[in-house]
Amino acid sequence: MVLGDRPVREGSRVKEGVLIEPQSGASYVIKDFIPRFVAHEDYAANFGLEWTIHSRTQYDEHSGFPVSQERFERDTRWGQDLRGEVILEVGSGSGRFTSSALKTGATIVSIDYSRAVEANYRSNGSHENLLLVQASVYEMPFRRNYFTKAFCLGVLQHTPDPREAFMSIVRHVKPGGSIAADVYTKSLRMWLLNTKYWVRPLIDRSDPRALYDKVKRYVDLMWPLVRLVRNIPGLGVRLPSRLLILDYSRLIPKADDTTLKEWALLDTFDMLSPTYDKPQTPKAFRRWFEEAGLTEIDVRASRQSKSTTVGTAVREQPRAAVGTPPEGVRASKYPDGRPRDVSVA
Repeated sequence: MVLGDRPVREGSRVKEGVLIEPQSGASYVIKDFIPRFVAHEDYAANFGLEWTIHSRTQYDEHSGFPVSQERFERDTRWGQDLRGEVILEVGSGSGRFTSSALKTGATIVSIDYSRAVEANYRSNGSHENLLLVQASVYEMPFRRNYFTKAFCLGVLQHTPDPREAFMSIVRHVKPGGSIAADVYTKSLRMWLLNTKYWVRPLIDRSDPRALYDKVKRYVDLMWPLVRLVRNIPGLGVRLPSRLLILDYSRLIPKADDTTLKEWALLDTFDMLSPTYDKPQTPKAFRRWFEEAGLTEIDVRASRQSKSTTVGTAVREQPRAAVGTPPEGVRASKYPDGRPRDVSVA
């Protein structure tokens, strides 16, 4: 990639410009300091809205509780000092885990398919160890076998093809590098007891803003009931979740009512608005790791949520074991089937 003529700079950063791939001549816009490798958000428009509105909701600095930091450290198991590492983050959202990763001293390359990258930039963009890119997990504009680590938290189930998204991440990690990812847990019990899977088929997701406004009115209506029952043993946990409202008063017991309601609104919209919600059984999730040729595989239930399965592993097999196509210009497709020549390897 080379930078086109007459970029607009602010200090050492390029605010507006064009990146050009010399072999094919393909060009990609840099807008508001962020290279853009997708023309629009497609299936992820709801997340662009969600993380624009709730750009700081889940940041530990905003809530006053180290929920994101603890989850990042617990789910990756990489420790707190990662200086010298080059880490790929897939699906940054507003950047809650970007912030946690940056605290390790590593260089972070973070992508998101939606305009949530803009919210992330507002919070973390000034950090010298961060590169933010708007791109698809299926067509990441980076060299393969490059990153020393990669993580993807809260994302895979919301992609058109979760397994292929996972394999794409693996292909970009160098042999000996580490991978951490999670996915919603699929089971008969989860499906029967998780109200969202009964309600989602009835939801009109064509206008994310209109849906968000409806969700907000619903949470406003039900919140007095949540406050009323939260201290009743058993019922205080089960009833709100059956009503599609998550009460975080047990996870962050010292949080005030405004913070708890803000988290609940975010999560209810997050349950209903995604185009895709494709949970996986722990067995199927483990099989992805095995098929990718990974070692030191540890697939386990999340300590934060019973509805999430977490996996960590190390990539030690040669790239051919993952089924990597030849390097260079290659024919590919977007998840929606539209053909495209991908010229960034």
